[in-house]
Amino acid sequence: MALIHECVVTTLSPEGRPHIAPLGLIEENGYWIAAPFRPSSTLFNLAQNPKLTASFTDDARIFAGLVTGHRSWPLTDIDEWPAPRLSAALAHAELIVARVEEHDTRPRFFCRVRRIQSHRAFLGMNRARAAVLEAAILATRLDMLPREKIENELAYLQIAIDKTAGDAEREAWEMVRAKIDAHQRAKADAAQ
Repeated sequence: MALIHECVVTTLSPEGRPHIAPLGLIEENGYWIAAPFRPSSTLFNLAQNPKLTASFTDDARIFAGLVTGHRSWPLTDIDEWPAPRLSAALAHAELIVARVEEHDTRPRFFCRVRRIQSHRAFLGMNRARAAVLEAAILATRLDMLPREKIENELAYLQIAIDKTAGDAEREAWEMVRAKIDAHQRAKADAAQ
């Protein structure tokens, strides 16, 4: 199994407008691979403009916000690079697409790292942040997973929130839970 870097990627529309989205970049054989689902703005943009920026952040609210529809996060321009980074990034990587493997569901964009730059200190791991990230990933797969699996996963993740979360992580958790709960209610209403 390959290493996956959970981050926020910035791609550019053909008109040069930045688009941000959460994405796990796969590190494999010297490449970092972006594999966005079809259809998506990230996929469309990468096909048009083969450069992206990966922002690494420890702010769980950004991941929670992106999967719940909040897409307006401050960005910072990068010298001599077209795609901006998250202003809240601890570090960022500038990636250039070297080749593409087509696929019906998730084409793979094999990228070379141009540069990695640090911006702020990383102050260690936090279980609540990881729990929010896992819940955010669950929130993107609500139509693919059975309700029981979602509920079991959330119950386990709740333990880390209860034991280790600060205010930011609790806020992020509530955003993701609200999305999941609303989806589950809508599914139950549709079944009646």
